Amino acid sequence: MTTPDPQAPGAVPVVPPGAEGDGPAVVLDGGWVPGPDGVLSRSAARVLLLDESDRVLLVRGHDVDAPDRSWWFTVGGGIDPGEDARSAAVREVHEETGIRLAADDLVGPVYTRSALFDFAARTCRQHEDLFVARVRSTDVALSRDGWTDVERDVIDELRWWELDALARVEIEVFPAGLAQLVRDVLVWDGTTRHLGLVRE
Repeated sequence: MTTPDPQAPGAVPVVPPGAEGDGPAVVLDGGWVPGPDGVLSRSAARVLLLDESDRVLLVRGHDVDAPDRSWWFTVGGGIDPGEDARSAAVREVHEETGIRLAADDLVGPVYTRSALFDFAARTCRQHEDLFVARVRSTDVALSRDGWTDVERDVIDELRWWELDALARVEIEVFPAGLAQLVRDVLVWDGTTRHLGLVRE
């Protein structure tokens, strides 16, 4: 695994795990329940958050059990009981970035997908609805004030990515091929594309 990309201007740094408090928080909170096959599962809402230059805002995080491995991923998270995907997307964007959106700001879902991945020594399955939203980067200030203890333990930074640069990133990016996925919905044709189940 390569060294994580250096922090860019506008990134939100995080104190390294263990540097404050009593160490990593309990992970995998937020709606994970065992599925019929015993795999922890949840539904989630994620947002391809774009600025006026078609840059996409991504999160870089790591696994508490493998801190040397990190990856970039879209803003979003689990859908709470009683929430719909749009409400969850709006809430998650605000909690993770400090940016306030309205449900009407969301386009889509433009994609749906399911992913199997290992995190905190557990295998997890997440079913995702992905929306698009736009903001002016000059009108927003990124904030980590809404991060949970878990997020403070595993999130390393937030960063706006130009799509050409994102396509050349050497560490993992989820979903795979994200730069092209974003390009394909810069002008959305109204069709929700189903990306299927992937093992990450």
